[in-house]
Amino acid sequence: MAKFKVGTTLFSFGSEYIRGELSLEDCIRTAAEVGAEGYEIVATQMIPSYPYVSDEFLGFIQYCTEKYGIAPICYAANMDRGMRKDRDLTEDEMFGMAINDLKQAHKLGCKIVREQFLMSPEAMVRIAPYAEEYGIKVGIEIHNPETPTSPLIMAYRKAFEESGSKYIGFIPDFGIFATRPNKPYWDQALKAGVAESTLKMMEQMKYDEVPQEEATKRVREVDTSAAAMSVLTQMYGFVQFRRSAKPILEGLKEIMPYTFELHGKCHYVSEELKEASIPYNEILPVVAETGFDGYIMSEYEDAGHYSGVEMVKRHIAMENKLVKDLSL
Repeated sequence: MAKFKVGTTLFSFGSEYIRGELSLEDCIRTAAEVGAEGYEIVATQMIPSYPYVSDEFLGFIQYCTEKYGIAPICYAANMDRGMRKDRDLTEDEMFGMAINDLKQAHKLGCKIVREQFLMSPEAMVRIAPYAEEYGIKVGIEIHNPETPTSPLIMAYRKAFEESGSKYIGFIPDFGIFATRPNKPYWDQALKAGVAESTLKMMEQMKYDEVPQEEATKRVREVDTSAAAMSVLTQMYGFVQFRRSAKPILEGLKEIMPYTFELHGKCHYVSEELKEASIPYNEILPVVAETGFDGYIMSEYEDAGHYSGVEMVKRHIAMENKLVKDLSL
């Protein structure tokens, strides 16, 4: 039986945070107010002493935990391979950064570290004994355009299986299950003058799995604007979608034994509590079947300038409603 816990990444409030409308304490308080049971902190965004957790910052987090009743569950790490101007970081240098992330996550009391794919499968296996020593599970995020069955992710899965470690695995992002175009980008394209008929043509080509090069050629025959090209590129990239989520959901089942946390991606949740592009009513039952015991972290990615607070509030309410309605 699944034991869902709802939380949010503080990245969801990133726009308000960057504009100075919310302080870090406001973000934590707001997360608690909208129903989050725990949160993910993006280290580079919200830890002033990054790449280290200062004693002062630790004290602040402990103060917030006591005051608002929710604690950091996941430390979202950033693997910045290009931090030097003369060359990319070596594998050993990135491994060293990952070890430091583990240390800082341990200091904060986090039980999960979200790593990025720049950490190779070999480096993930190498970090496993350190993760075990700290009692922290390290997960590679699976984000569009990757899927649980894409070659890159399959290489990680093979490495995890062969290692036998229970401390290295995945953090799937629900954006990979999108079955409709991204609403904010679609609306922005309309506002920029792209004809709805052109957008519908793009949508159909993506459903029909027309190669991107051919799709680009067809679109340029009717609209050569930057706005049209931008939305088409997005459809084939980080917010791509498919006719059906079922094949990828089957792949998700296979990797759930190695899954430590789930990113509940959303770009727009309506007042009726429906995500515009991602079929949560199909996703959550599949996750429940696997007996997942962990957090679904709401992750609002601001593309339409909606309120991050409102989107997370709706998203958590949507999840709770689906869990109740489906008797999960």
